Amino acid sequence: MSTVNLIKINPDDNVAVAIHPLKKGENIMVNDQNIITIQEDIPAGHKVALKDFNVNENIIKYGYPIGHTIIPISQGYWVNEKNIRTNLKGILNYEYSPALTHIDIQDKNLTFKGYKRKNGEVGIRNEIWIIPTVGCVNGIVSQLAQSLRQETKNSHIDSIVAYTHNYGCSQLGDDHENTRKILRDMVLHPNVGGVLLVGLGCENNQLNSFKEFLGEYDTERVRFMECQKVDDEFEEGMKLLRELYKVASKDKRIEMPLNKLRIGLKCGGSDGFSGITANPLLGVFSDFLISQGGTAVLTEVPEMFGAETILMNRCENLEIFNKTVQLINNFKKYFIDNHQPVYENPSPGNKAGGISTLEEKSLGCTQKCGKSPVRDVLRYGEKIQTHGLNLLSAPGNDLVAATALAASGCQMVLFTTGRGTPFGTFVPTVKVSTNTPLYNHKPGWIDFNAGALLENENMESLANRFINFIIEIASGKYTQNEKKDYREIAIFKTGVTL
Repeated sequence: MSTVNLIKINPDDNVAVAIHPLKKGENIMVNDQNIITIQEDIPAGHKVALKDFNVNENIIKYGYPIGHTIIPISQGYWVNEKNIRTNLKGILNYEYSPALTHIDIQDKNLTFKGYKRKNGEVGIRNEIWIIPTVGCVNGIVSQLAQSLRQETKNSHIDSIVAYTHNYGCSQLGDDHENTRKILRDMVLHPNVGGVLLVGLGCENNQLNSFKEFLGEYDTERVRFMECQKVDDEFEEGMKLLRELYKVASKDKRIEMPLNKLRIGLKCGGSDGFSGITANPLLGVFSDFLISQGGTAVLTEVPEMFGAETILMNRCENLEIFNKTVQLINNFKKYFIDNHQPVYENPSPGNKAGGISTLEEKSLGCTQKCGKSPVRDVLRYGEKIQTHGLNLLSAPGNDLVAATALAASGCQMVLFTTGRGTPFGTFVPTVKVSTNTPLYNHKPGWIDFNAGALLENENMESLANRFINFIIEIASGKYTQNEKKDYREIAIFKTGVTL
C-alpha cells in the first residue's frame, strides 16, 4: 500500500490533495520534497495550502487557477468553498492558439463481438425497446414490456425495455424539437433490434409526422401504434411486439473491429480524486480508442467552463475552434438569459468530496477526453458524423447528458464517480469509481475501480485492464445498471409548458 498522504498534481500547484484524512499537527511530506505541518483536520480528497495566501491570490491546481482566496489562508490549512471563490465570468472572446498533441499509439487490431445492422452501423446490444411518443401512454408501454418479458423470458435477445418520459405534448419550439430528436435517435440506434413506437393520437408529437421526421429506417424493425385508433391497445401492441421479437431474436454477435466503437464520456458525483484517478483513466482510454479508429464524445458543457481554452486549443482547425467557441458561449447565454450565474456549480456532493469551484471541477472533468484533437462539435440531438474526439452540447445533469451521449450514437457511456450513482441510460452505463472505498461500499453500482491508482498500480497496467474490460462489456457482459434494470431517459427542457 502507498504511504503517500498528499499529491501535488502539477509542479506549479500551490495546493495539494489529501489522499487519506489528515489530522491537525501531522508533519506531511509533499511529493518527496517539502514537509508541511497540517493545521486542522482535513478530509480525504480535499485541498491543503502549500503556502501562505493573501486575499485575492489565485489557487493553482492542475497547473491552472481554480479560483481566488477571499480570506488569508496559511500553509497547512484546509482550502475549500468557504475560503475561495470562482474567477469565472460571463461570455468571453477567445483566440485560437493551436496546441495539438500527436498521439502515438499502435493499432492493436483488437475486436469485439457486436451486431451489424443493415445500414452498416454496429450495436453492442440487441434489445427491444417500446418508446412512447407522449407521456400519456407511459402506463401502456410499461405494461407491454412486462408482458413481453414474461412471454419470451428475454431469450435470444439482450433485454426488453419501455423508455418512459413526460414529454411529447404541451411543448413549444426547441423543447418539442428536442423531444423529437432524442426519440428519433433512439429509434435509429444500433443497440436496438426492434422498436415499437406508441402514440396516443391527439398529442403534438403526431406519429405520422414523426415517421417523416425519422427519415430512412429499417421497416422490418420498427412498428407504430396509435392507441386512440385501435380497439385494444394491449392486444395490438403485443401482436406488433411479437413481430419484432421474431426478427430481433435471430440476430447474432460477430467479430467487429474496435474502430466501430463509439464511447460517451461522462462524470457525476465527482470528488477530489476524480481528476487524479478515474478521469485520467478515461482520458488514456479515449486516446487509445481514437488511435484505433474509434470515437469518443465529451459533453456536459457547463463543466467545461474554466477549462474551455484547453479544448479550444486542441481543435484541429479554425472551423472546429469557432464551433467550440459557439458551444461554450451559447451555453453561457442560456444561463444568463435565465438570470442565473454561469458558475453555480459544484453540487453539495462535489463540495463534500473536495471540489470547491467550477474551474476545479472542469479541469478535472475535461481530462476524460485525453489529449486527442477535437474533430467535431455536435448540437444537442445531433448524431456523430466524424470519427475521433467530438464535443456535444448538453447540460451537466447526469440523466440528460448521458441520454444525449447515447442519442448521438454512442453504444456505451463511461461514467466516473467519486460519490456513487445507480442510474443508467438506454445504453450500457459503466460506472468507474475514483476511490476504492466507494468501490467496496457500492459493488451493486460500480463496475470498475480507478482508485487502484492510489494503491501502487500504475496507469499502464490499469488502462490495459480497463481496455479488456470495456471489450467484454461491448461483447455482451452486463453492467451493474443492466443487471438491476436501472435504465431511463431524460430529455433537455428549456422552455415553457402549455
